[in-house]
Amino acid sequence: MSRRLFLALAAPLVLIGQPFQRQTVRIPMRDAVELAADVYTHPGGGKGPVLLMRTPYNKDAQRETAERYARAGYAVVVEDTRGRYASSGATLPYNNEGQDGFDTLEWISRQPWSNGRVGMWGASHPGAVQWQAAAEGAYGLAVLAPTATWSSFYRNIYVGGAARLALIARAAAGPRPGVDWSKVLLHLPLTEMDRAIGGEPLPWLTGILSHNKPDGFLKRLDLTREVEALRLPAQHIVGYYDFFSRESVANFQRLRRNGNQQLILGPWDHGTVGKRKVGEVDFGAAAEIDVVEENLAWFDRFLKEADPKPFPPVRYFSMGDGVWRTSRDWPPPQAQQASFYLRDNGSLSWRAPKDAPPEDKFRTDPANPAPAVPENEARGKYAAIWGPVDQGRTAPGDEQLTYDLTLSEAIEFAGPIRAELWVSANTPDADWVVKLISVRPCGFAQNLAVGIQRGSFRESELHPTPLVPGKVYKINVDVGHAAAHLPAGHILRVQIAGAYFPIYDRNTNTGDGPEGKRTLVSTQSVWHTPAMPSRIVLPVLNRKR
Repeated sequence: MSRRLFLALAAPLVLIGQPFQRQTVRIPMRDAVELAADVYTHPGGGKGPVLLMRTPYNKDAQRETAERYARAGYAVVVEDTRGRYASSGATLPYNNEGQDGFDTLEWISRQPWSNGRVGMWGASHPGAVQWQAAAEGAYGLAVLAPTATWSSFYRNIYVGGAARLALIARAAAGPRPGVDWSKVLLHLPLTEMDRAIGGEPLPWLTGILSHNKPDGFLKRLDLTREVEALRLPAQHIVGYYDFFSRESVANFQRLRRNGNQQLILGPWDHGTVGKRKVGEVDFGAAAEIDVVEENLAWFDRFLKEADPKPFPPVRYFSMGDGVWRTSRDWPPPQAQQASFYLRDNGSLSWRAPKDAPPEDKFRTDPANPAPAVPENEARGKYAAIWGPVDQGRTAPGDEQLTYDLTLSEAIEFAGPIRAELWVSANTPDADWVVKLISVRPCGFAQNLAVGIQRGSFRESELHPTPLVPGKVYKINVDVGHAAAHLPAGHILRVQIAGAYFPIYDRNTNTGDGPEGKRTLVSTQSVWHTPAMPSRIVLPVLNRKR
């Protein structure tokens, strides 16, 4: 039987717009723990495709979305994950999600309203549990829609060897009134941060901060190989400013060769997916998308349509001109790697350096780390803001380095951004933070992307090695993903600092690791000579040089 004929015979009854009913059930897991789920079905509708969300954030909060899916003709299951809200059992983030997802999908396959084909949806944690269920080879799982999430937990919480401190500390602590986070996040050693937070011990947080390498502690949550082997259609939606951006894009790229993957990239952070206003920038009405509608079209394509129509593998929003573009891959195949070299006198140039002062220096004091966003009265000194915020004027030269290029012609780029730096420090360890910024003629300095590299992790995540003070090293910094059109007259700016706090943990510069209490002030250098040409590399779409 041909695949097309089989799909036509297996097509569900058309139930769009018909009444549905909602009931709460308890789904047994293999260890007798029962998970609560709301089930939306059409009375007398017969067997059809099913959509599933598993969430730690309260199944009741998904009622509106579930009803939209039910009105579109699906049976829908929304389940509280283990130990959350109406579900029994104990909660340890992500610990049981693979087997619980498998057991839930097996239960769905036995229900009279299920035709055995299931799609999963959800963002963040509900996105990650999709990969965990898929990695288990769960019954009936036919299509995924993981928005803004990970498949390697280590690569999500550690970037270049630095921990996403504010994110994981607050997530682990939960809502705890009276916590002074500006002081807590400065606590050393990191392995005792739960003591600074107060209340009950937080072994999950302590474990994550203690294991700053991808060792066995997080091995169960590294699904890279399993994901690469999947043959499931998946729709990946994420924003450039989202802390899940790197992992979401990587998941698309891991599965791209298997076909039936879609990546939708917009100008959002984690809390604004699909919105127009992000941080201090309004990207306009064009930046808005209806994520539920995007997911629904994706599910219809693979759960209802006998002959799915073609779709663009990549849709991405270009910041600056505010338009959506399509591509058959990411980065767009026509993108060319263009180098912008760091030069003396704080300049950025298309041309590699010639005879010039060989290095620029700055200081990093862990007791007074460079903030992730400029300080103001409303947000204080150490705000953890991921979205675009006016970077203001350049900081004093002893705290960071700034390199500017006033554009004589427009540039357009889309894809991953990287920096190749020649660096040294007078301490056993140090961080190099690279920010790419667009400065408008009015002076508003919009951060486009940021990356960090811990010196001791320059060669290996699993086997870090200290710096030799004074020795020059070549390091590569993953600056992230972005797409933008910068008109002539704008300034393309690169800033380099030794911290991005509290979004990333401070480097004590001692090489003592997360157990260390002492700190060292580091004098760091960035070299730019003909033999050591530090540069930032952009995937430019309109290169003329």
